[in-house]
Amino acid sequence: MNIHEYQGKEVLRQYGVSVPEGKVAFTVDEAVEAAKELGTPVVVVKAQIHAGGRGKAGGVKVAKGLDEVRTYAEQILGKVLVTHQTGPEGKEVKRLLIEQGCDIKKEYYVGLVVDRATGRVVMMASEEGGTEIEEVAEHSPEKIFKEVIDPAVGLQPFQARRLAFSINIPKELVNKAAQFMLALYKAFTEKDCSIAEINPLVVTGDGNVMALDAKLNFDSNALYRHKDIQALRDLDEEDEKEIEASKYDLSYIALDGNIGCMVNGAGLAMATMDIIKHYGGDPANFLDVGGGATKEKVTEAFKIILSDSKVKGIFVNIFGGIMRCDIIADGVVAAAKELGLDRPLVVRLEGTNVDLGKKILNESGLNIIAADSMADGAQKIVEQVKNA
Repeated sequence: MNIHEYQGKEVLRQYGVSVPEGKVAFTVDEAVEAAKELGTPVVVVKAQIHAGGRGKAGGVKVAKGLDEVRTYAEQILGKVLVTHQTGPEGKEVKRLLIEQGCDIKKEYYVGLVVDRATGRVVMMASEEGGTEIEEVAEHSPEKIFKEVIDPAVGLQPFQARRLAFSINIPKELVNKAAQFMLALYKAFTEKDCSIAEINPLVVTGDGNVMALDAKLNFDSNALYRHKDIQALRDLDEEDEKEIEASKYDLSYIALDGNIGCMVNGAGLAMATMDIIKHYGGDPANFLDVGGGATKEKVTEAFKIILSDSKVKGIFVNIFGGIMRCDIIADGVVAAAKELGLDRPLVVRLEGTNVDLGKKILNESGLNIIAADSMADGAQKIVEQVKNA
């Protein structure tokens, strides 16, 4: 789960991480009022969307006076920002962060990620702050320094100081920077983050070490432990179909293709998408109905697939171990009849109660194309969509 910059900064503030004073605004008048309350000669007007690259897209403006705050707020609110992370469709700006300006002396990068290869959290730091870390990795990899963190003892002060020295933090501020990193690590672990990225971390003219931006992502599987984080969820930033799927505990991710997929098991779902691509098709989604799906759950999953206007055909690929094929068949038939199936449907069933499942489909009166194998099903749905 992602949250906005201003929300991330409030989470970090609880752990003693230094962040600028700021206020969220949903209207132009609220933006001007927030600037008045902050009372600094310079404020920054920042678009709040779940995507990076906002500055390059015109979503971050420095205002020197209330008139400029009003002008920039009018320009940014309601604007569709297109960045390298939003895709060509962009995201509409519905809220702003109005933040105190600060005297930036130097910008750095600090981030925490989970390294799947080692199974450990890694803190990365670079003196190339303000630049996408991917660009730094590509052009100046020698400027990225890493500390692998032992989960038994956590980030150690000597590791944080070593990173601070490596990225050339001024010597008199090394201890402050180290304390910043230790607090960031504590927030990362206690809130079950998957990413914590501070870009830029800045050293200010008055000798402070501060998070000028903050990106926090959270492990969705751990959200049940953090009701306070769940409350920060912004549904406007999420795909409607993914929101609907989450209500029924379905694992659904929207993609850009035109072949809808309903599969049980994440591994089989990935393999199904791969084989569709192999035969020249494009999957419209990842959808795992899980092993304990009910008829109602399958029905809702099918409805979600059909609600995507890009979907020109559907491939149901079920291997019933825990999942029963007749349950899948009942759900498919119920949803297809309720919504009026008007697109090609290819179904491959194997496993528990497979004969009963096929019988339900055959007697449904629906135009269903049976597949003998996963490859056969993929070829058939790709062919049907191309000929549609």
